Amino acid sequence: MAGCDILISGTGGFAARIAFDIAATADDAVEVIIAGRNRERLNWLRTAANARAALFGKKARFATHAIDLLAPDASDALLAATDPRIVVQAASIQTSQVIAQSGNAWTQLVAEGGLSATAVFQALISARVAAAITARGKPVTLVNCSFPDVVNGIIVALGHAVACGMGNVAILSNVFAGSAATSPGADLKVLAHYQNLAAWRRRPEERGGRAPRVWLDGAEVADVYGRFADIQLTPEPVIEISGASGVPMLLAMAASRPWRGHVPGPNGLPGGYPVRLSDGALELDLPNALAEAEAIAWNASFEKENGLVVSPQGHVSFTGILGDRLAEHVPALRKGFPVRELEAVCEELLQLRSALMQA
Repeated sequence: MAGCDILISGTGGFAARIAFDIAATADDAVEVIIAGRNRERLNWLRTAANARAALFGKKARFATHAIDLLAPDASDALLAATDPRIVVQAASIQTSQVIAQSGNAWTQLVAEGGLSATAVFQALISARVAAAITARGKPVTLVNCSFPDVVNGIIVALGHAVACGMGNVAILSNVFAGSAATSPGADLKVLAHYQNLAAWRRRPEERGGRAPRVWLDGAEVADVYGRFADIQLTPEPVIEISGASGVPMLLAMAASRPWRGHVPGPNGLPGGYPVRLSDGALELDLPNALAEAEAIAWNASFEKENGLVVSPQGHVSFTGILGDRLAEHVPALRKGFPVRELEAVCEELLQLRSALMQA
């Protein structure tokens, strides 16, 4: 198979949203390969994406590559077969739908302890893909869509590069930009951690806790909940926005064009930031009044209070309520683990998840 501009790893709803929106918006020629195990699903995604490109008169073309992404050496084989310039890693062994599910002890643990309970699961395939890119030695841009606010830090701690993720902060930046409270053309910048999303899934009168930080034309919004009370997210993942949010960036990367917007986990940083793409590299594009160190510390504080933290030395720790809940079941996790033991810890937590889902 010839090389491609963009490789999409995964065939779920998030990957489909990315492919379908590339198909509907690509003004420049772009070759996309979608990879996954389910051949029938692959055939449909290819058919639908090429049909949408024809429907909208766009220049994207789609092909597929069948592979079990969890098989030994699958990431190395996938890169060798597709030779991508950009990898969009959207496959995971943990569905994001867990945030809207209930009825067993696992979903209760996630609801109480937070989504970072799934971070190790989300990191598994992405870390393997990142390692394969490093081993191959060819320049490839990795965009990790699996819980990037936290997982991108794990990838960097393992010694690999990752450009950014999609969604999360970009969900909020785009809904705020589309709000009636924002003037058309206003310069909007948002600093947000994925934990900030939960409030917007509740009714306006029920919202509270730490809000994202928002600047309009350089001035910080004092009452974010009040200013954007018209915004309402769904209880389940808002793929219609999150999956779409990275498409303009991907097309800019493929065409070597500059771009400005918002992404989670740029270059492995915690949380989400305004960024600019220039000469193929992402840099923070913060408001003038906000120092980089302050922005990073603000985002990092969420996981320090409750979640998963990776130290500069590569030690992973679970904190807050999440740390307490996991330690009740796996006491050894109270001390955390070296990031190099990711796969072994993932296996241990998979056993825990299986047991709790039966409880």
